[in-house]
Amino acid sequence: MSTITAADVNKLRQTTGAGMMDCKKALTEAEGDFEKAIELLRKKGQKVAASRSDRAANEGVVIAKTNADNKRGVLVVVNCETDFVAKNEEFTQFVNQIAQIAIDKQPKTIEELKSLSYNGNGLTIADKITEQVGKIGEKIELSRYDIVEAAKVSAYIHPGNKLATVVGFNKADVKDDVQKDIAMQVAAMAPVALDKSDVDPKLVEKELEIARDLIRQEGKPEDMIEKIAQGKINKFYKESTLLNQEFIKDSKKTVAQYLKESDNGLSVTGFKRYSLS
Repeated sequence: MSTITAADVNKLRQTTGAGMMDCKKALTEAEGDFEKAIELLRKKGQKVAASRSDRAANEGVVIAKTNADNKRGVLVVVNCETDFVAKNEEFTQFVNQIAQIAIDKQPKTIEELKSLSYNGNGLTIADKITEQVGKIGEKIELSRYDIVEAAKVSAYIHPGNKLATVVGFNKADVKDDVQKDIAMQVAAMAPVALDKSDVDPKLVEKELEIARDLIRQEGKPEDMIEKIAQGKINKFYKESTLLNQEFIKDSKKTVAQYLKESDNGLSVTGFKRYSLS
């Protein structure tokens, strides 16, 4: 039987990120064969992943990042089971690396992202996630990947990595404080759409139905119900569409008015937001 040295174990640990004892056990079982030991660790990850597939993974890390010219931004969410793992610096770095790969390689879908190489070490991102499952012992999944492209894209991550936003603007020369203000507006006020015309018609109809039911319960005359319901929808637009929301730093103006005052003609072209809470 081959002698397993501490240097061998450390090399396997550096390559796979697995724990020292798992690496030593894998090398021992593989009789010192490095590639076979890596395969054994991968199989362990697959086994753990299968056993935890029905577990809830509601914790995790949310990362937003832009490319060098700030014309493309991504939002990546990787879930895990516990807050303990989510707060681990190594796990956060892992999610950051996935986001950086998304920036560098520009995949169009989450499935394309999962199929990309992770650090050119023979593993795809999907493989690396499975490997992390074996190492950590929790269900881990890449659950969301969003893209925003515009003349200027700004990213914001709220402290704690539980909430992040990516916002696109129609001009490239947007002041830094304006970028930050709008990104934080999206984070704080959670708009469902950019403007009234962008709201999903199904959501509008749902809100109208809720409003009509509530108005009837209040005993309002039937011929007044639709008019009152439309008034409630207008309130919904004001509260839930970004450009019509009250600006968080000055409730006397809307976000659209704030943008116009900052730079006439400046507007937001799109945004993505995700929160784990």
